[in-house]
Amino acid sequence: MSTVATTVPKKRFSQAEALALWRRYRESGDAQLRDRLIMTYAPLVKYIVYRKIREVPSHQEADDYISRGLEALIQSIDRYDPAKGATLEQFLWTRIHGAVLDELRRQDWAPRSVRRFDREVAKAARSFRALHGREPADAELADALAVSLEELRAHREDVARADVGSLNAAAGEAQDDETGLERVELLQSSDERSRPEHAVMIGDTKRAFREAFETLTTREQEICVLLYVKHLTLREVGHVMGVTESRVSQLHSGLRKKLREQLGGHEDALSLMDA
Repeated sequence: MSTVATTVPKKRFSQAEALALWRRYRESGDAQLRDRLIMTYAPLVKYIVYRKIREVPSHQEADDYISRGLEALIQSIDRYDPAKGATLEQFLWTRIHGAVLDELRRQDWAPRSVRRFDREVAKAARSFRALHGREPADAELADALAVSLEELRAHREDVARADVGSLNAAAGEAQDDETGLERVELLQSSDERSRPEHAVMIGDTKRAFREAFETLTTREQEICVLLYVKHLTLREVGHVMGVTESRVSQLHSGLRKKLREQLGGHEDALSLMDA
């Protein structure tokens, strides 16, 4: 597939000009002519998508629908048949609009009946406000819809279950980035390690360990690094340092005892070496 030109024609084609260009493409198969048609009608994709954008859940991206619309545009250019009576623009509009609607339905968790009833509820509420100048009570809304109060409440539960949101969406009512907070940041974690006091405790423990580590001799520090950073065995450490495995074991036991004495109330810091 050739690269689509990045410049959009300044003057929109008339129906006759578009048809003439399309006929030239069909006769020659010239990809550049097809690309001119794509760039001419690409704005139509965005127009259709942004007309439907209010129906797109906030956790979904308009770009997903634009991509789907562009795919439909490209496919439709090759499938257009002027003998069927529709103009090229009419045919493209129908195919793009249908593709965007299909994508909306594909990504929607709710059955179409739930969405349809939701629109009926919204319409009834608007009519009531226009007539009475106030919001309808649930009983009044149910009466306007000719359903029971229980059916109305059951419907609202269905809609609530269907409204799946993203944890990465902006927190609060304003769907913008002014606060910098996402919903996931407001969830309470059951992981104790995520609690601020745990972070403070870990910080104190690490600081105590660093101070205790500084009291070790250079040789003892080297043993710690070989055992707990490079993860060598006692035998391998002995080979590196030129001593026997048993000697390394003795030195290791001694340095742990020294660390334990230095750590005082932070003996749990030794677990950092074993992690």
